[in-house]
Amino acid sequence: MEPVDGLPGAKPITVADLDRRLKRALETTANDLWVEGEVTSFKAASSGHLYFTLKDEREDASIECVMYRTSALRARRSLADGARVQVRGKATLWAPRGKLQFIVDAARAAGRGALLEALEQLKLKLAAEGVFAPERKRALPTDPRIIGVVTSANGAAIHDIARVAFRRGGARILLAPALVQGADAPAQIVAAIDRLERVNGVDVLIVGRGGGASEDLAAFQDELVVRRVASCLVPVVSAVGHEIDMTLTDLAADVRAATPSQAAELVVPEGHHRVRLLRELTGRLGRAMSQHLLESRVALERLQRGLGDPRAELGDRQQSLDDLELRLREAVRRDLSTREAGALRLQARLSAQHPQAVVERARNDLQRLEGRLRNDGRRSIELRGARLALLAGRLQEMSPLTVLGRGYAIALGPAGQALRDAATVAPGDPIELRLHRGTVRARVEGGQP
Repeated sequence: MEPVDGLPGAKPITVADLDRRLKRALETTANDLWVEGEVTSFKAASSGHLYFTLKDEREDASIECVMYRTSALRARRSLADGARVQVRGKATLWAPRGKLQFIVDAARAAGRGALLEALEQLKLKLAAEGVFAPERKRALPTDPRIIGVVTSANGAAIHDIARVAFRRGGARILLAPALVQGADAPAQIVAAIDRLERVNGVDVLIVGRGGGASEDLAAFQDELVVRRVASCLVPVVSAVGHEIDMTLTDLAADVRAATPSQAAELVVPEGHHRVRLLRELTGRLGRAMSQHLLESRVALERLQRGLGDPRAELGDRQQSLDDLELRLREAVRRDLSTREAGALRLQARLSAQHPQAVVERARNDLQRLEGRLRNDGRRSIELRGARLALLAGRLQEMSPLTVLGRGYAIALGPAGQALRDAATVAPGDPIELRLHRGTVRARVEGGQP
């Protein structure tokens, strides 16, 4: 073999030989080690092997890891994006790609990783503010005019959305391109939403991207993006193609779709289904109208039978009107007659209450009462004179003077009292005898009871 680059005796080796030497060196010096770090880019293959990257949060260092199926069954629960773990294994070189990797045969949890802890704190903060509240979720429009899409212009997501929309009957898709991963992605996603929100006629937005590792989805965990999705004026469908975990954008959106294709299916109504639905609704409407017309016709015929001949009905109503008019005229006439008779009575009463008539009646009553008073006075005087004469005669008959005129006398005691009992005086007491004419004084000499 010829010397290389002027170096005599230098014999080159093959790449495979180099990989084997490096693999032996690594497995000799880095065997059965425990390494601690944060899991990122976790992926479970269909073969059962687990692939992830172990990252050092304090320094810019990472190593790719693989855990074969035989060991993965025992450690699956400890491995997830953002988890902090301690893994045991050996460093080696995968020859087909010359890639340094760490073969893990055991793993145990070592607490939350810094990224997962920050993400959990943000999730709790936004939930406390009501950003994820179910009551603020809005229903998607049934027939959107324009569908705004925020995703990468070069990614598969926009092609999947357009393909599904075309298949389901077509729809107007308005793309606002934005980076969907990297440091500048959050600001571009927010700006794209702003642009679409200012377009008149946009009814719904699809925000998302195709699948990827956890660090590739970091833009959809960003607080600015989550808050902008929650505050959007139109309903938003989050279509981040990541089946394992939900992003914060999924929680803030009105509807979450597993993939961009599913988002298009949720938003774009299916054309054939709409045609069938339209035909069904048209048939139902026609049947309903026919039934309504039939029922209206039956009701009209029933009303016509009940109504009869309009001329007879009008004649009957006119006759009733004439009868009411006659009764009204008669009632008015009777009322006027009654009111006229009442007015005459009131006029007669008013005339009778005229002052001249009142004075004349009072004068006549006074003369009549004056005559009756005179007659009653004379008659009363005569009656009283007759009664007085009768009483005087009776008094005269009962007068002691009349008795004295017949020869009797009245004996009066010392005190002038009439003597009725001889025991009331004693011998020697002076007494007085009243005669018909005059009196006689005497003294008691004795007495007999």
